[in-house]
Amino acid sequence: MKPVVNQEICIGCGACEGVCPEVFKLDDGKSEVIKLDDYIPFKSKIDQAVDACPVQAISIEE
Repeated sequence: MKPVVNQEICIGCGACEGVCPEVFKLDDGKSEVIKLDDYIPFKSKIDQAVDACPVQAISIEE
C-alpha cells in the first residue's frame, strides 16, 4: 500500500500532516507523501488522514 496525494485537488489545509506527520508533509502549500520503504506500520493513521482530507485528495495504491 502507498498513499498518493492528488496535487491538483490538494488545498494544503494540513489535516493529513496533523493526523499522520510520519507520512505527510506540507511543501509549497501542498501535501506530499514522505518516501518510506514501508507504509504498513502507519496504515491506521493514513486511513484517518484519508478521511480527514476535506477535498478527498488522498488515495491509497495497493
